Amino acid sequence: MKILYAFQGTGNGHLARAQEIVPILKKYALVDTLISGHQTQLKSDFEIDYRFRGVSLLYNKTGGLSYKKTFFQNNFCKAAKVIRDMDLSDYDLIINDFEPITGWAAKLKHLPIIELSHQASLTFKETPKPNKADWLGNLILKNYVPCEKKIGFHFENYNPSIKKPVIRQKIRHLNPENKGHYLVYLPSFSDEVITNFLTRIEVEWKVFSKYAKENCRFKNVEIFPIDEKKYLELFETCNGILCNAGFETPAEALFMNKKLFVIPIENQYEQECNAFALDKMGIANSKKLDPVKIRKWINENNLVEVDYPDNIESILTKEVLL
Repeated sequence: MKILYAFQGTGNGHLARAQEIVPILKKYALVDTLISGHQTQLKSDFEIDYRFRGVSLLYNKTGGLSYKKTFFQNNFCKAAKVIRDMDLSDYDLIINDFEPITGWAAKLKHLPIIELSHQASLTFKETPKPNKADWLGNLILKNYVPCEKKIGFHFENYNPSIKKPVIRQKIRHLNPENKGHYLVYLPSFSDEVITNFLTRIEVEWKVFSKYAKENCRFKNVEIFPIDEKKYLELFETCNGILCNAGFETPAEALFMNKKLFVIPIENQYEQECNAFALDKMGIANSKKLDPVKIRKWINENNLVEVDYPDNIESILTKEVLL
């Protein structure tokens, strides 16, 4: 059996999940990997066979999705040509983690494909969503990867086809403790905005930035460039995590029983849905960098216990590699 595992390069969560899934798949089949998008900072632990610029979501300096940047800094015509010319006929199965190039190529050429992603979970009616409908957000989620067979990952099993998060072995092997600092990963905000805000809240902040080239400190805020080893070290020993309302980072924080505060990226419906689901679980959140809410969160000890089993191999063998 020959498989193409295609995943999205916007953000780091898709690559983090691929680091767990790809080695398992290689135990059962020949596997090629493909990434599209240009906003990931992590380095892969495995060889990536195909890379495409693809289509990525882009943000403004204050943490919101920028439709202007997304429209003008992506080459949609080139992406369409890649889709048209892509030959996937050698593969018995395409496994897709919210990657549009292979998703559309497979649809147009009627090839076997399954979507295995967090975004897939948001297409099920049982998944918690804000009361206010977002027609554009729903349209993107349904059509970004046009795939009929879907298995989703989410914070809870809202539907039999929705599984709990894939937690990296690198996280599972950590020994969590509390050394008092707070970890920050808000890549949709500029370093200037984050620093100006956090220096007014007197705890020790460790910020990971996709813009920083070297370590620097401003009062009680220390900024680090993206470095997985350092990130895991500070993640293991932090008191709490302040991050966007993505999926992998909040899931890993919950697994590690860390305090969690999330800020959904403005205009990004997926993150609004994640924040809504986390709110139902009792996780602190706000729509912006809110000093009142964040100080309250720091002073409280609100922990949510979860059970995220190490069962991705069973899911793959029983529900994907049929």
